[in-house]
Amino acid sequence: MSLEKHDLVHEFPELREKIHQLKTTDHHFAKLFSQYHDVDHEVLRLEQGAEVSSEQYLEERKKVRLSLKDQLYSALIA
Repeated sequence: MSLEKHDLVHEFPELREKIHQLKTTDHHFAKLFSQYHDVDHEVLRLEQGAEVSSEQYLEERKKVRLSLKDQLYSALIA
């Protein structure tokens, strides 16, 4: 199975500068970004088999990642 990167710069390469700007100037965005980064890495480790979990737990973490990405995207396009 091919695993895709889901970090924000890969997800939204056209918004690279805005991501950097908000990470350095907006505390709420920076906090969401950090949470997204942590969850994304957890999902990747689970998908790679580096950590053991149930399929249900993996799906829940993916939903958390998607929710965080939606919040971050909303801030990026505002």
